[in-house]
Amino acid sequence: MENWLTPHITQLLAWLAFPEHGLSTVFIISFISATLLPLGSEPAVFGLIKLNPDLFWAAILVATTGNTLGGMVSWWMGYGTHQALDLVRKRQAAASGASSTLSDALHIRAIQWLEKLGPKACLLSWLPGVGDPLCAVAGWLKMPLGPCAIYMAIGKFLRYVVMTSLLLWVF
Repeated sequence: MENWLTPHITQLLAWLAFPEHGLSTVFIISFISATLLPLGSEPAVFGLIKLNPDLFWAAILVATTGNTLGGMVSWWMGYGTHQALDLVRKRQAAASGASSTLSDALHIRAIQWLEKLGPKACLLSWLPGVGDPLCAVAGWLKMPLGPCAIYMAIGKFLRYVVMTSLLLWVF
Protein backbone atom coordinates (compact mmCIF):
# COMPACT_ATOMS: atom_id res chain seq x y z
CA MET A 1 0.00 0.00 0.00
CA GLU A 2 2.86 2.37 0.80
CA ASN A 3 4.24 1.97 -2.73
CA TRP A 4 0.89 3.01 -4.14
CA LEU A 5 0.42 5.97 -1.76
CA THR A 6 3.87 7.57 -2.05
CA PRO A 7 3.65 8.60 -5.74
CA HIS A 8 0.18 10.04 -5.22
CA ILE A 9 1.28 12.12 -2.24
CA THR A 10 4.29 13.31 -4.21
CA GLN A 11 2.05 14.29 -7.14
CA LEU A 12 -0.34 16.13 -4.81
CA LEU A 13 2.50 18.05 -3.16
CA ALA A 14 3.98 18.91 -6.56
CA TRP A 15 0.57 20.12 -7.77
CA LEU A 16 0.09 22.27 -4.64
CA ALA A 17 3.56 23.76 -5.16
CA PHE A 18 2.57 25.33 -8.48
CA PRO A 19 2.29 29.08 -7.97
CA GLU A 20 -1.32 29.18 -9.12
CA HIS A 21 -2.29 26.50 -6.57
CA GLY A 22 0.31 27.22 -3.91
CA LEU A 23 -0.91 30.72 -3.10
CA SER A 24 -4.52 29.59 -2.70
CA THR A 25 -3.33 26.71 -0.52
CA VAL A 26 -1.30 29.13 1.62
CA PHE A 27 -4.36 31.37 1.94
CA ILE A 28 -6.65 28.54 3.07
CA ILE A 29 -4.13 27.12 5.53
CA SER A 30 -3.34 30.58 6.91
CA PHE A 31 -7.03 31.37 7.27
CA ILE A 32 -7.84 28.12 9.07
CA SER A 33 -4.78 28.36 11.33
CA ALA A 34 -5.91 31.79 12.58
CA THR A 35 -9.20 30.47 13.86
CA LEU A 36 -9.29 28.47 17.06
CA LEU A 37 -8.24 25.31 15.18
CA PRO A 38 -4.69 24.18 15.94
CA LEU A 39 -2.83 24.35 12.64
CA GLY A 40 0.42 26.05 11.71
CA SER A 41 0.69 27.88 8.42
CA GLU A 42 4.42 28.61 8.46
CA PRO A 43 5.42 25.23 6.94
CA ALA A 44 3.11 25.85 3.97
CA VAL A 45 4.48 29.37 3.43
CA PHE A 46 8.06 28.16 3.79
CA GLY A 47 7.49 25.21 1.44
CA LEU A 48 5.98 27.35 -1.29
CA ILE A 49 8.74 29.95 -1.04
CA LYS A 50 11.46 27.31 -0.95
CA LEU A 51 10.11 25.81 -4.18
CA ASN A 52 9.28 29.21 -5.73
CA PRO A 53 11.64 31.88 -4.32
CA ASP A 54 10.19 34.54 -6.61
CA LEU A 55 6.89 34.23 -4.69
CA PHE A 56 8.39 35.43 -1.39
CA TRP A 57 6.41 38.67 -1.06
CA ALA A 58 3.28 37.29 -2.72
CA ALA A 59 3.22 34.33 -0.32
CA ILE A 60 3.86 36.59 2.68
CA LEU A 61 1.02 38.92 1.67
CA VAL A 62 -1.40 36.08 0.90
CA ALA A 63 -0.58 34.37 4.21
CA THR A 64 -0.96 37.65 6.09
CA THR A 65 -4.31 38.30 4.43
CA GLY A 66 -5.61 34.80 5.13
CA ASN A 67 -4.36 34.84 8.72
CA THR A 68 -5.81 38.30 9.37
CA LEU A 69 -9.19 37.31 7.95
CA GLY A 70 -9.11 34.20 10.13
CA GLY A 71 -8.32 36.41 13.13
CA MET A 72 -11.31 38.56 12.21
CA VAL A 73 -13.49 35.44 12.20
CA SER A 74 -12.21 34.69 15.71
CA TRP A 75 -13.07 38.30 16.66
CA TRP A 76 -16.62 37.80 15.36
CA MET A 77 -16.87 34.49 17.24
CA GLY A 78 -15.95 36.28 20.48
CA TYR A 79 -18.34 39.13 19.74
CA GLY A 80 -21.19 36.77 18.88
CA THR A 81 -20.56 34.66 21.97
CA HIS A 82 -20.71 37.77 24.15
CA GLN A 83 -23.98 38.85 22.52
CA ALA A 84 -25.50 35.39 23.02
CA LEU A 85 -24.31 35.14 26.62
CA ASP A 86 -25.67 38.63 27.39
CA LEU A 87 -29.05 37.53 26.06
CA VAL A 88 -29.00 34.34 28.17
CA ARG A 89 -27.93 36.28 31.29
CA LYS A 90 -30.70 38.84 30.80
CA ARG A 91 -33.28 36.07 30.54
CA GLN A 92 -31.86 34.30 33.61
CA ALA A 93 -31.74 37.55 35.59
CA ALA A 94 -35.31 38.34 34.64
CA ALA A 95 -36.43 34.87 35.67
CA SER A 96 -34.50 34.75 38.96
CA GLY A 97 -34.29 38.43 39.85
CA ALA A 98 -30.47 38.23 40.22
CA SER A 99 -27.53 38.95 37.99
CA SER A 100 -24.42 36.83 37.51
CA THR A 101 -20.91 38.23 37.74
CA LEU A 102 -17.48 37.06 36.69
CA SER A 103 -15.72 36.23 39.95
CA ASP A 104 -12.33 34.89 38.91
CA ALA A 105 -9.75 37.57 39.80
CA LEU A 106 -7.25 36.34 37.19
CA HIS A 107 -9.79 36.69 34.40
CA ILE A 108 -10.75 40.13 35.64
CA ARG A 109 -7.11 41.29 35.63
CA ALA A 110 -6.54 39.87 32.15
CA ILE A 111 -9.64 41.59 30.82
CA GLN A 112 -8.66 44.87 32.48
CA TRP A 113 -5.19 44.60 30.90
CA LEU A 114 -6.71 43.99 27.46
CA GLU A 115 -9.20 46.82 27.88
CA LYS A 116 -6.33 49.13 28.88
CA LEU A 117 -4.30 48.22 25.77
CA GLY A 118 -7.33 48.29 23.53
CA PRO A 119 -6.95 47.19 19.90
CA LYS A 120 -3.15 47.46 20.20
CA ALA A 121 -3.29 44.15 22.10
CA CYS A 122 -4.06 42.51 18.74
CA LEU A 123 -0.43 43.12 17.74
CA LEU A 124 0.19 40.01 19.85
CA SER A 125 -2.17 37.92 17.72
CA TRP A 126 0.87 36.33 16.09
CA LEU A 127 1.84 34.53 19.32
CA PRO A 128 1.34 30.75 19.19
CA GLY A 129 -1.33 29.46 21.55
CA VAL A 130 -2.28 32.94 22.77
CA GLY A 131 -2.88 34.93 19.59
CA ASP A 132 -6.01 33.20 18.31
CA PRO A 133 -7.89 33.36 21.62
CA LEU A 134 -6.71 36.97 21.97
CA CYS A 135 -8.59 37.86 18.79
CA ALA A 136 -11.72 36.19 20.16
CA VAL A 137 -11.36 38.06 23.46
CA ALA A 138 -11.00 41.34 21.55
CA GLY A 139 -14.37 40.57 19.97
CA TRP A 140 -15.78 39.55 23.34
CA LEU A 141 -14.71 42.92 24.74
CA LYS A 142 -16.32 44.62 21.74
CA MET A 143 -13.10 46.36 20.73
CA PRO A 144 -13.51 48.12 17.36
CA LEU A 145 -12.98 45.62 14.54
CA GLY A 146 -11.16 47.98 12.14
CA PRO A 147 -8.26 48.93 14.43
CA CYS A 148 -8.07 45.35 15.73
CA ALA A 149 -7.76 44.04 12.16
CA ILE A 150 -5.02 46.55 11.35
CA TYR A 151 -2.99 45.58 14.42
CA MET A 152 -3.58 41.88 13.69
CA ALA A 153 -2.32 42.35 10.14
CA ILE A 154 0.83 44.18 11.29
CA GLY A 155 1.70 41.49 13.85
CA LYS A 156 0.98 38.62 11.49
CA PHE A 157 2.89 40.24 8.60
CA LEU A 158 5.97 40.72 10.77
CA ARG A 159 5.73 37.12 12.00
CA TYR A 160 5.61 35.72 8.46
CA VAL A 161 8.53 37.86 7.30
CA VAL A 162 10.70 36.95 10.29
CA MET A 163 9.76 33.25 10.48
CA THR A 164 10.06 32.63 6.75
CA SER A 165 13.34 34.52 6.49
CA LEU A 166 14.78 32.56 9.41
CA LEU A 167 13.62 29.25 7.94
CA LEU A 168 15.12 30.12 4.55
CA TRP A 169 18.37 31.11 6.23
CA VAL A 170 18.55 27.87 8.25
CA PHE A 171 17.40 25.54 5.46
